[in-house]
Amino acid sequence: MQASFSKMSESTAEDWQLILPEQIAYFKKLPDRILAHMELLTGDYGGFAIDRLQHSLQTAHRAAEAGEDEEYVVCALLHDIGDTLGSANHADVAAVILQPFVSEENHWMIKHHAIFQGYNFFHFLGADRNMRDQYRDNPNFKRTARFIAKYDDPSFDPDMPKLDLSLFEPMVRNVFSAPKNSMYKSFFEH
Repeated sequence: MQASFSKMSESTAEDWQLILPEQIAYFKKLPDRILAHMELLTGDYGGFAIDRLQHSLQTAHRAAEAGEDEEYVVCALLHDIGDTLGSANHADVAAVILQPFVSEENHWMIKHHAIFQGYNFFHFLGADRNMRDQYRDNPNFKRTARFIAKYDDPSFDPDMPKLDLSLFEPMVRNVFSAPKNSMYKSFFEH
């Protein structure tokens, strides 16, 4: 059965009793969609020495090896997932995807990582490499600078053995199992 309304304002409680289970089932497949989207980064070099998927995997691998928690590692893995659809604002795209599922600190770090990474190359493009300084008073400044220095910046290594996305699949599935910062959180508590 399906809902019968053509305008949301005309929906009924009965309609939503039909819709809610379908929406929860769709939400639960989010990890599958995220992993499939990550595969789109395969073969996309963008001029770099490694493709965008390997860069993401190297970043996550370094974070995991350093003992960062699972949520942080998944943030490291997905930090550039927005490259395919948000070429001009990839960090914002990644942050929006992660926001319902991660801490505010991790969300802020991913949302601003592109500006922080810019410290390493903006000056070559005629931009202000110190653009990140506008956030110097933010409590997440050091966390984000550390993410870049330890994990994102060194993860363009063509000599590093190729990694496989399946290494991080259980973490992705766990972090995206239910939102913790969203109006939809209560739907998963039923």
